[in-house]
Amino acid sequence: MIGAIDVEAYERDGYLVVPGILNSAEVGRLRRVTDEFLERSRAVTAHTEMFDLEDGHTPSEPRLRRIISPHRWHAAYSEIVRHPGIIAALRALWGPNIRFDQSKLNMKSGEFGSPVEWHQDWAFYPHTNDDLAAVGIMIDDFDRENGPMLVLPGSHRGPIYDHHTRGHFCGAIDISRADLDVSRAVPCLGRAGSITIHHARLVHGSDTNRSSRPRRFLLHQYRAADAWPLIRRPETWESWTELLVSGEETLMPRLTPVPVRLPLPTAEYQGSIYENQRRLQSRYFAGPSATPK
Repeated sequence: MIGAIDVEAYERDGYLVVPGILNSAEVGRLRRVTDEFLERSRAVTAHTEMFDLEDGHTPSEPRLRRIISPHRWHAAYSEIVRHPGIIAALRALWGPNIRFDQSKLNMKSGEFGSPVEWHQDWAFYPHTNDDLAAVGIMIDDFDRENGPMLVLPGSHRGPIYDHHTRGHFCGAIDISRADLDVSRAVPCLGRAGSITIHHARLVHGSDTNRSSRPRRFLLHQYRAADAWPLIRRPETWESWTELLVSGEETLMPRLTPVPVRLPLPTAEYQGSIYENQRRLQSRYFAGPSATPK
């Protein structure tokens, strides 16, 4: 559970790192199941609805950069969606009414792993208010060498930056054109079982894994129950209400004066954020085969 000091820090900085939310048994189960999915990816040669592959993926040397919507594929992941420690932390930030959105498991193998360019989650899915956050579950220990998430404290209070290039959404900020001092970025470090919570408007990204150790990050998107999407409406009322993980349903969206820049025209490369960001012309992070900065 987080306290008043943590809530104040989140409101000021836009993120938290909370240690010890998952116990060793829960972490161990996630590791075993994730290893099983990596083995299953040997059988595919292109992106699927389950697997997002790194360049150079082969059956003999599987390189998996993301498991897409892992909560759909195994109970080990879906049960974490309603983990009491996570829900308690979100209730402390937003109150009792909370809705789940989606999940992904970003994987960075040792001495590999695609970077994620600087971006704001809000650019992908603006809502009627900005009580939205991603909860990241550390399946491995995160240190400075294995590609931890980097955040710009306080950037959630600033503008929504342009995530376009050549007239299309690309899911990334061109740092050469943005008024952003990324030299002040802070790494989110912790032991396996820790979680991060970061605001949907917080600028963040991550570099390649420069270590020999894996860095696996299970990410769950959540929102206050009265935050309604502006561009991606629910498919059905039943599917929408099933996403409520705490509190009560509402038919009254909360409208606040939040800045919005729509992710249109859509990205030229569809799929995961890695695909969207392929069109970015001026990249900040060096790729796996490049010399570290």
